[in-house]
Amino acid sequence: SRSLPLENASATFTYSIPAGTAQATISITDSEGMTSFTGEADATSGQHTFNWDGKSTQGTQLPDGDYTVSVNALDASGNLMPVTYTIFGRVTGAGGADAVVIAATSFEGLGAPIDEAAKTVPVVVIDSIADSKNHSTFMTTNNVEGGRMGCQHMVDMIAEKHGAPAGEVAIVNYGAGPSSLRDRIQGCNEVLDSYPDIELVATKVGDFTTTRQLNDSLDLITTFPNLRGIFDDALFGGLGTGQALKETGKADDIIAVTFDSSDELINYINDGTLKGLIIQDPWGMGNMGVKGAFDAMNGKALPAFTDTGATLVTAANINNPDIDAKLNPSLD
Repeated sequence: SRSLPLENASATFTYSIPAGTAQATISITDSEGMTSFTGEADATSGQHTFNWDGKSTQGTQLPDGDYTVSVNALDASGNLMPVTYTIFGRVTGAGGADAVVIAATSFEGLGAPIDEAAKTVPVVVIDSIADSKNHSTFMTTNNVEGGRMGCQHMVDMIAEKHGAPAGEVAIVNYGAGPSSLRDRIQGCNEVLDSYPDIELVATKVGDFTTTRQLNDSLDLITTFPNLRGIFDDALFGGLGTGQALKETGKADDIIAVTFDSSDELINYINDGTLKGLIIQDPWGMGNMGVKGAFDAMNGKALPAFTDTGATLVTAANINNPDIDAKLNPSLD
């Protein structure tokens, strides 16, 4: 269960349902533990947004205040399934805040809350955008360009290995919802569409878990024995694909490129399991976001968009000092 503040008869939260869920319910209780609302939750795998209007199960309008929400998911045998809560409540200027910095985990679900917050304080959005035009600035990787970069590298390596940019490739998506992931896939598709002999045979949509990414990659490798490339749009997809390539011994046959970095992904680059990482600057995003919020609340005009940059990391450049500085940023 998680805290859910009801403000102005409105509260919004998101939750992620794992694959294999047969039914799911939402329960909201008040500060005394009394049930205020119960209803069905979306049981399909993936991330979902729930907007509560503050009405009880019987339709009575309840007062603003602190509530608690829980989502119970069960498989077909009645076993409890794990549910990941992504964000809770509303983004507002309450509590004396002078500005808000937010990375939007749901494009649809956070649009209205950001609109509401922006009525009283500046809102700086970093990493992923929401369905709102009322932020002071948006600071992020140009994810379309990052997707292009990753898939161009994949196609180039396929051409180098096979003598031509041709063959079957697939995309593994971490999960539906975040605009950043959609933009990366868009950029990748733009590249693939420019090569008539490259065939996109599947786009797998995950449920925000590494296990699902692993299973999706294993399924691709089994279903398409001639697969030549996989593009993952997030760190956990890369972890799943890397493990799948290890387990199947297909690392030499399939060119795999992923977004983001971790110690394990770096190891996969060094041992040849993965052929490329598109790395961002998350530390820089957060740092610039706080500085931008400070400037905005002091009346300084900010650019509508700031590209925080993306870099291709391969076995050929991973030991370069400038790449190391991006992989291991100093916090001083």
